[in-house]
Amino acid sequence: MAPTSVQPQRFAFLKRDHFRRNLTWFLMSLPALIWILVFKYLTLFGVWVAFTDYKVRRGVFGSEFVGLDNFRFLFATETAVRATINTVFLNLLFISGSTVAALLLAWLLYEIYSSKLTKYYQTLLLLPRFISWVVVGYFVYALLATDNGLINILLRNLGLAPVSWYNSPQYWPGILLLISLWSGMGISSLIYLSGMLAIDTQLFESARIDGANKWQQFIHVNFPMILPLVVINLLLSMAYILNADFGLFFQVTRNQPLLYPTTDVLDTYIYRSLIVTQNVSMAAAAQFYQSIVGFVLVIVFNWIVRRIERADEPLSLF
Repeated sequence: MAPTSVQPQRFAFLKRDHFRRNLTWFLMSLPALIWILVFKYLTLFGVWVAFTDYKVRRGVFGSEFVGLDNFRFLFATETAVRATINTVFLNLLFISGSTVAALLLAWLLYEIYSSKLTKYYQTLLLLPRFISWVVVGYFVYALLATDNGLINILLRNLGLAPVSWYNSPQYWPGILLLISLWSGMGISSLIYLSGMLAIDTQLFESARIDGANKWQQFIHVNFPMILPLVVINLLLSMAYILNADFGLFFQVTRNQPLLYPTTDVLDTYIYRSLIVTQNVSMAAAAQFYQSIVGFVLVIVFNWIVRRIERADEPLSLF
């Protein structure tokens, strides 16, 4: 009898009265739903291109079917394997670094939230998100240029040898991490801040009575209470672990071939392959591969999280 009692609640949003009461919210979400429908679902038939030798004059379904040949070509070279490893490594670096930094920044904002300057800080943190990677690339070049870059000028003034940054791939994982944190840490910290603001203040009062300092309150109150939010963000990030921010890796590095050993990712590799070979099918195969791996990773990590949180309950993926 339990399933029949739950079933009406599951589809309660289809009831006319419920729809009428929440009409405003449905209208607000309509643009996003239309965007998802048009660009995420109606384009799914294009996956077929990944399994064909696509020719414009023949169309999507008229092109010759080649099976998995495009996928074999994608990973037939050492460059493709290197790009895959770089994509996973750099994304893991960005995810771990941004999560820790955003949590700490959100905690600092929470501690001064009553200050009049809080909104000013929030605005400053969000601004980098709206700056084009092309502009950021010029900013970075002004800092790292070999001859007249600001950092090399400072090194010379200190009596140190200048560094040829755009010829030294070993430095760029750290450089890209700093740029990624500067660009995306603000919006992530505001998400965590909103979660902290929802915590019952009585928990902090109890912690203070027990003698907990600010750091101990963060460890034992703030972090455990927003952990579900952190887990959701991590799950969403893992879904795109094979997708890289093309602008960051192409514009900021100025597409410098000497930096490819540490900065070449799948997106930039596919772009170069598409420009050189003009093979649309291979690009579609790579995108399909990225999507499938992301889907599998979300399912796996969701399963792991549920196993940890519900160790005493029957295991379920959904």
